[in-house]
Amino acid sequence: MSGLTAYFGLIDIGRPEPGQTVVVSGAAGAVGSVVGQIAKILGCRVIGIAGGEAKCRLVVDEFGFDAAIDYQNEDVRKALREHAPAGVDVYFDNVGGDVLDAVLLRLARGARVVVCGAISQYNSTKPQGPANYLSLLVNRASMTGMVVFDYADRYAEGVAQLATWRAEGRLKSLEDVVSGGVAAFPETLMRLFRGENHGKLVLKIAD
Repeated sequence: MSGLTAYFGLIDIGRPEPGQTVVVSGAAGAVGSVVGQIAKILGCRVIGIAGGEAKCRLVVDEFGFDAAIDYQNEDVRKALREHAPAGVDVYFDNVGGDVLDAVLLRLARGARVVVCGAISQYNSTKPQGPANYLSLLVNRASMTGMVVFDYADRYAEGVAQLATWRAEGRLKSLEDVVSGGVAAFPETLMRLFRGENHGKLVLKIAD
């Protein structure tokens, strides 16, 4: 399901073109890691935003992104100016909040922002909306939300293409498996919200 989310969100809404710059937040996660790899397959320059040095190394070394920005230890706005000097053509947003605001300031003319998630806001009693939304106006850009269930009648298409890329060795998947059964569910879920998982977080119920 995460692969299909990445596929349809990027292909249908992001509409990347070869040579364009694609930025992905939550880049080491289940959706973000696949988004970046698909963008590379399509000939784009890809910049991932992730939390911590280990995740940033994973994004570049394992998933083949061109660059990674560590939002926990770097100035995201400054790093985007360095890595995307001509602006961001497609932004695939999984986190919302301050990272979204930083990317909005670097949009290129006609950019597309895919709103897939906002994990930084889910537990907030006062969710933070985008402060820099006027950048959409100035840059004639668009921001569109996506839910994968809207593409149910096209799942077969997505699965076939993802499977082909994986068989060709062009697409990698990573699962972060936690043992412990149902009793471990609450703590495993919190790992997701703390950003501790690498790839798809899976709870192993039994052998």
